[in-house]
Amino acid sequence: MNTTAFVAYLAAHGLELAGVVTTVLGIWLTTKRLLICWPVTLVSDLLYLVVFYRARLYSDALLQIFFLAFTFYGWWHWWRGVREEGEVRVAPLPRASMIAAVAAGAVGSYLLGLLAVRMGAALPHLDAALASYSLVASWWGARKHLANWWLWIAIDMVYVGEYIYKDLRLTALLYAGLVALAVLGLRDWRRAAAGTNAEDSRPSPLVAGP
Repeated sequence: MNTTAFVAYLAAHGLELAGVVTTVLGIWLTTKRLLICWPVTLVSDLLYLVVFYRARLYSDALLQIFFLAFTFYGWWHWWRGVREEGEVRVAPLPRASMIAAVAAGAVGSYLLGLLAVRMGAALPHLDAALASYSLVASWWGARKHLANWWLWIAIDMVYVGEYIYKDLRLTALLYAGLVALAVLGLRDWRRAAAGTNAEDSRPSPLVAGP
């Protein structure tokens, strides 16, 4: 690709490129459990809302609206945790909550799939399933559950193939990188959780009586 063609490509895909940059930055900040990840993620949600709508990936476009809500919630929930505990602490995911979330993802996949078919979306059922379980992963991330990274790894690997098929090459490359970032997040959050568990398991110091 010569310089002129490259500049033309960037001009045509400027929003997508901006979405790539802000998404990568937001997720990297999330792996580090830094509160600033949420305003950066907010920008990426808005950018990809436009990108996916233009590509007729309506489930993904609708997903960005839900992402906006989760972003505001996650921002508030993490901020409250920092205010009360001094840091963003990884929280355990109860088995019942995990089962309920997976079931909700399945129901959401079916309902979104029906809506996507009516709207004439590209790859309606696959896109709907990925969108639905992305909401589950986002909820787990906002709630500071380690399991969010496992789910993102699986989702993002499938997204890579979908975006290659839709000729969103920058976004496909982005999601390949997101798989790597999710692995990094899983590693870092595991370490943080292990540190928290070790701290909580320490015996309390004896308090002398009066």
